[in-house]
Parts: sequence; structure tokens; C-alpha cells
Amino acid sequence: MNVLLSVKYFLPEIVLTGFAVTALILGLFVKRRVLLGIFCLLGLFCAVLLMPQSYQTASPLFSGMLINDSFSEFFKEIALLVIGLVILISMGYKVFSGEDAGEYYFLLLAVSVAMMIAASSNNLMMIYIALEAVSLISYILVGFLKTDRRSSEAGLKYFLFGALATGVMLYGISFIYGLFGTTDLAVISRALAAGNANNFASTIALFLIFAGLSFKCAIVPFHMWVPDAYQGAPTPVTAFISAGPKAIGFAILIRVFLKNFFPLFPGWSEMVSVIAIITMTAGNILAINQEDIKRLLGYSSIAQAGYILIGFVVGTALGIQGMMFYILAYILMNIGAFGCVVLISNRLGTDYIEDYSGLSKREPVLALLLTVFLLSLAGIPPLAGFFGKFLVFAAAIESRYYILAIAGVINSVLAIYYYVKIIKFMYLAEPRAGLPVPVLPVPATAGTGAVKLALIIALIGIIVAGLFPGLFIGWISASLL
Repeated sequence: MNVLLSVKYFLPEIVLTGFAVTALILGLFVKRRVLLGIFCLLGLFCAVLLMPQSYQTASPLFSGMLINDSFSEFFKEIALLVIGLVILISMGYKVFSGEDAGEYYFLLLAVSVAMMIAASSNNLMMIYIALEAVSLISYILVGFLKTDRRSSEAGLKYFLFGALATGVMLYGISFIYGLFGTTDLAVISRALAAGNANNFASTIALFLIFAGLSFKCAIVPFHMWVPDAYQGAPTPVTAFISAGPKAIGFAILIRVFLKNFFPLFPGWSEMVSVIAIITMTAGNILAINQEDIKRLLGYSSIAQAGYILIGFVVGTALGIQGMMFYILAYILMNIGAFGCVVLISNRLGTDYIEDYSGLSKREPVLALLLTVFLLSLAGIPPLAGFFGKFLVFAAAIESRYYILAIAGVINSVLAIYYYVKIIKFMYLAEPRAGLPVPVLPVPATAGTGAVKLALIIALIGIIVAGLFPGLFIGWISASLL
């Protein structure tokens, strides 16, 4: 489809770009973060309204670079959900100043456009460009607190690891182009199926691309940036990088490998299953002794990536459904947990787990919400995290990946320890001396109300998805057609 006709089906991205630029300009005059946040939420709402029209054609867009299929639609909606929740919790984060609100919200809307383009990319070069846009904006967001040494350090470390991963991925893409003379996924897949390529060289190239994408998903051994970036970044940004880039990274893994290349290299499943086991085990073991809750949730996110990777290894319809359901559940429960951390940090001025002692006496509702999100991350029924794990484990058992399923179950039990440790501090320990203990209720502000709205949305999501998973399974199944 030519460029002019393609624009008609690219309206959500165009509208979001317009709102992003407008937010940047408005930031020069409007210093209230809440007002700019509401404006950006309006932009997301307009993009959602335009989504159905953008999927009235199944033809590739912009000379085959993008494709608006049901699969990309699912992950575009996921991207908008992530940005919407992050904007809500950003509106109540006290560390941010109104001076930089325009730039901050501009970056969030810009990265949402980049993620949407990445989700519908149908060409390796387009995937690279979109992912690089997501990465560059993420580096800036992580180091957004320019006067905070930890934020600057986190941004630098994230950038250095990201540059390495990007170089590896681009090297793999250059191999692919040298072998096939194209970066179009469909053409490459047909050439591989016909046996018109050197299998050894193709395997090396695809392994390099997989390694580059593993950085986005925080898969071992490309996970080392996670704890420092999570701890040093502003908490709403931590929520974003834990959910947005990871979801899009898995979307591209599914499109590139499961939909095109993976069936042609059956030996890959054994290799990736070992990576999945190492990823979930390393994440859980390293999380046990963490004292900072953001670092703990960082290592937890590595383990969660290992669970999601189980569905990728299986590669069946049930396995992909399990991946997509788990990604949705993970986004809701992880952003919900970080939203709680934002409110607790605002109140106590600390992210150390021991300072959560007696939180149930200080903030009983907040302690209860955090408990629910942590239990969902641990996979306790009837919450969404349990059903997500159930789906990927069931897919592994159905395809006779018994060792993988057993490793997942053992790791799920191991993870309960460090989640319950936080709950123990909140409910069984006495409040630590020197921390503020509210005598009267803290007055609600518009920003605090926005964070609470995000928590309510996430809470309803994980409860409904856990009790009525069929509602979401139907949506996911339609996305795989």
C-alpha cells in the first residue's frame, strides 16, 4: 500500500504524535503536572477511539514496513494501557517538579508511538528503528532527575548495556540481509522454508537478533541493567520500563520467531528452555536478599520474564495465549505494585523494605493493595498472576516440557518467600522510630487521586482476569487469528 493511502490507517499514531508535541509546547506555559497529565490522557483516549478504523485493512502499510493485524492491535492496546497507567501514577509522584512536566509527558507519549510502531513492524529494519526509538526515550526517562546522582547513574548504565544489545541485534540483521538480500520477514521466512539459505549462518544471525531482543525482555544473561535502572529511575519510570518495553519485546519475539522462523529450527526450543529456567531461577534467588523494594521488584521482573518465556518455548496456540495473558496480568500487577510504592515513598520518603514495618497501622488500605499485587505476582489464586502461570505451565505439560513446568512450579514456590517478606514487615513488624506516623488522614490531592485511580484499575483488572479469565482469553484468541 502506498504512503498516502497508508496514512489513513495510521491515525492513532499521528494523533498521539500531535498530542505529544502539543504537550511539550503547553509545558512552557502550564506548570501543573495534573493538568498536563489529563491532557495526555485525553490524547490516549482519542487514539483508542481511532483504533478500530486503523484495522479496516489487513494489507501491509508503508510499502510493507508495517502491518495492522489483530496481533499488533492487541499489543498496541497494551502499550496504550501501560502509558495511561504510568501517566496516572506520575501525576501523584512528589519528586517530579512542574517545571519539567511538558518534557516528561512528551517523552511518554512519544514512546507510546514508538511502541505501537514496533508492535506492527513487519520488517527487521523497521523493528530495529522502532525499538531504538523506545530505547533512546527510555534512557532519557531513567535519567530524568538530572540533579539525582542515582538517576543519572542508572540512565548511563541502562544506555551502555542497551547500546551493546542494539549493536548485537543490528549485527544479526546485517547477517540476515547479507544472506537473503532483504529484511522483509515474510520473504526471509519463505526462503528459509524452501531451504534457500545456509542453515548455520542463518542460525547465528537469528541468535544475535534473539540476544538483542532479550535485553528488552530482561532475559538472562542480558538482565544486568535491571536492578540499578529500576532503583535509580523515578518510580513511575521504573513502572514503565518494567512493563512497556518488556511487553513489546515479547511481541516482537513472537512475531519474528514463532510466526516466521522458530518452526524451521526445532533445536531452538531446547536452548531457549534452558535460558528460561536460568532466568526465572536467577531472578528469584537474587531477589531474596534485596533491601530496596524497587530492586526486589526488578529481580522479580526478571523471574517473571522466565515464566513468560515458557510459553515462547512451547510455541503452541495455548503457549502463545498463555504468554499474552501473562503479559497483560504482569502489566497490571507490576504497575499496581509500583503505584503503591509511589504513594508509600511520598508518605515515608523511603523505598527500603524495613521501613515498611507497621505500614498496615499507618496506611491500612495501601498496605492491603500492595499485598494483593504482591500475592498476584507470587501466583496465588484467584488472582490474575495465578491463572497466567497456570496457562504457561499447562501449555508446557501439554507439549511434554515436563522439566520446564516443574522448574516453573519450584520457582513460583521460591518466589513466595520474598513477596511474603514484604507483607510480614507491613503487618507483623512494629513501625520503625524516626518515620512519620500520621495522626490525621492525609488530605487527598488531585495527583494522589490519580494514583489511586490507577491502583483501582489495576486491582479490578487482576481480580476480574483471575476470576473470569475467559473474558480475556477470548480477546487474546481473536488476536491470534
